[in-house]
Amino acid sequence: MDADRLISMLESFPPMLRASVQGLAEDEFRWKPDSGAWSVLEIVCHVADEEIEDFRPRVLGTLADPSKPWSPIDPEGVAVQRRYNDQDLFERVDQFDSERSRSVEQLRALADLDWELAYGHPQFGPIRAGDVMLSWVAHDMLHLRQIAKRRFELAADAGSGFDTAYAGTW
Repeated sequence: MDADRLISMLESFPPMLRASVQGLAEDEFRWKPDSGAWSVLEIVCHVADEEIEDFRPRVLGTLADPSKPWSPIDPEGVAVQRRYNDQDLFERVDQFDSERSRSVEQLRALADLDWELAYGHPQFGPIRAGDVMLSWVAHDMLHLRQIAKRRFELAADAGSGFDTAYAGTW
């Protein structure tokens, strides 16, 4: 595993996230599709909270002591409980930037890591530190794609009565 490359990918994500939400009006970043999928704001809040409560502690914790239990998380429940869609978008983007910087700094300070160390997850079985690290980077990209989809849906709504077929397929 090329940990340095993955850490660089983590480091490069905050400007992409910020750029992906630029130019959205408040009603647009709070808008939710009829499917019930998350709004852009809810996605940003989720990414910020996952930085603090999921990926960073799980990677660092597994590397330090894979026998130590992970704290439970409930991303869907937290989104409702913390009222994600009522929060301030750019405060949460700023928070994410700060927390991601902290994550990158902590990861870069580590040396001689055994990415094969595995946490025994009660539902999924062994999950190696490297699996969580790679999933962290993939999680960023999945949510960037999700934000792009919301923006696509907003554009389609603004162009109601016209067709997006000329753009290509989603």
